[in-house]
Amino acid sequence: MTVVCCDKMSRKMLRVDLTSKTCKEEEIDEETARMFLGGRGLGVKILYDELQANVEPLSQQNIIVVATGPLTGTKSASSGRHIVVSKSPATGGLTFASAGGTWATEFKKCGYDAIVVKGKAENPTYILINDENVEFRDAGKFWGKLVSEVDDGIRAETDEEAKVLQIGIAGEKRSRMAAVINEKYRAAGRTGLGAVFGSKNLKAIVVKGTKDVEVAKPIAFRRAADKVLKLISENDVMKEGGALNTYGTTVLTNIMNASGIYPTKNFQTGVFKDADLISGEQIKKTIMKEKKACYECPTECGRWIKIESGKYAGTEGESLEYESSWAFGGECGVNNLNAIARANYLCNEYGLDTISTGSTIGFAMELFEKGILSIDDLGFELSFGDADAMIKMIELIAKRKGFLDVLADGTKLASQKIGKKSEYYAMQVKGLELPAYDPRGAFGIGLNYATANRGACHVSGYTIAAEIIGSPLKVDPVDASEAKVDLTILFQNLTSAVDSSSNCLFLTFAIGADEYANMIAGVTGWDGYTQDEFLKTGERIFALERLFNKREGFDRKDDKLPERFLIEEMPEGPAKGKVHPLEDMLTMYYERRGYDEDGYPSKQKLNELGL
Repeated sequence: MTVVCCDKMSRKMLRVDLTSKTCKEEEIDEETARMFLGGRGLGVKILYDELQANVEPLSQQNIIVVATGPLTGTKSASSGRHIVVSKSPATGGLTFASAGGTWATEFKKCGYDAIVVKGKAENPTYILINDENVEFRDAGKFWGKLVSEVDDGIRAETDEEAKVLQIGIAGEKRSRMAAVINEKYRAAGRTGLGAVFGSKNLKAIVVKGTKDVEVAKPIAFRRAADKVLKLISENDVMKEGGALNTYGTTVLTNIMNASGIYPTKNFQTGVFKDADLISGEQIKKTIMKEKKACYECPTECGRWIKIESGKYAGTEGESLEYESSWAFGGECGVNNLNAIARANYLCNEYGLDTISTGSTIGFAMELFEKGILSIDDLGFELSFGDADAMIKMIELIAKRKGFLDVLADGTKLASQKIGKKSEYYAMQVKGLELPAYDPRGAFGIGLNYATANRGACHVSGYTIAAEIIGSPLKVDPVDASEAKVDLTILFQNLTSAVDSSSNCLFLTFAIGADEYANMIAGVTGWDGYTQDEFLKTGERIFALERLFNKREGFDRKDDKLPERFLIEEMPEGPAKGKVHPLEDMLTMYYERRGYDEDGYPSKQKLNELGL
């Protein structure tokens, strides 16, 4: 791929109306680009400006934005990401989810930075973008098929080198846990974005591009990108032979378990006695076949796994990540690595978010344990550690069969339908299930869960990096001071900007805002672009998400944690006896952000941010 030097960047988005099957190109103005970068920021800006309040997320009035960022498709490290932005059917608020691979780069080579989708197709449809040529094609033959079958089938009738972004059966059935999958194994996984595609009869967006990716100042950009590669090569987490390269993201399994925050049996405890059996070290020794990487990634944290024999023989694919292995491992009390790999494989094939699916099954297991659910409800026994029942649940959830139709929309809505005080056991914030870190032993991540705009999201502000891993600094995980609040805010602002660049968040283990700013300045040609502006952009995006949610009726009451973490002391491990001090931290958080007591930016803060 050639990189073109240009005096002025050309940024375009493609607007698509599925109802009329029409499309048009539109320039992205310079002011919007600099204030919101691209990716998450651009998507948030479009949704805030164009989506009316109180629109039903699964109605044709909802909007989908799939966006790249200024770094996408360039020769900077890990620059192959896109982000999907919409109003979430799981939370009712603003949402986003990102994915890696190479789809984003191929889309950028078509000449576009974003696609905005409105309306609803009369019949199942996929969009084919081949450079500037856009077609609406019948997807009827692919409806109801597995993700791998659809990917192979669409490429066979279009171009074998095309990249397919699609929904699975779960999205067609409008499960609020449905993901958007690209290249069979990469997922924009959280908050039910696949259901939004399904509600529009949009099966896939298929791209094949031949255009060049423009860089305004190639020499400055190359210097900045080379410095980043050097810093990665020196970083113990990111370098060749480092933690992520050697064991993938599941290197975290034993680390989090030893820290006492590996959620086990629906967050009843933070220690799983069999964690070593499902760890990154065990995966490397047993079912891993090779390392995999996204576009321009020097770290290769992906794993290609294959089960050669036994009950789950033939299970093969990419990639068993930490969050996924936890969701079907410690969360469900399962210590069978092959079963966990099978569960992950099925979620990929059905287009389900692994975190929410595993968490919802763990929730149901605890309800069964407590006698709130029974065999009469489910049709079978469901106990922690029962791998076969767990795997059975995935297919029933994806297809909305029997009682599992209730669970297909996640723990919040399911608990409201089940009643019997089951809400207490729903480990969710704003309708999004918690990921793989118990906040009773890491107070920063707990504050982030509560305040993250899309719900319980670890990658909105991954304070675990500092609280547990010690990168870029080591802090006391159970410190609840103003310093920890400030650290959480910094992580959230940085992440918002990184998501808008669009770049892999893992790079922040090795680089900071200054390196990002230098790369962006090289790509865009913006004079005087600094790390301060980069972080201010992240703060602006986060604040605009808050304003969107305010319009939808969110306020302080929604910035909360499940009651379990506030009143149940951690029963064992290094965090034994701890509960999360949320209220005190939340008050400090609003003050330090310049928000009012309901959790929204003050007029002074809005003026400061240019909003």
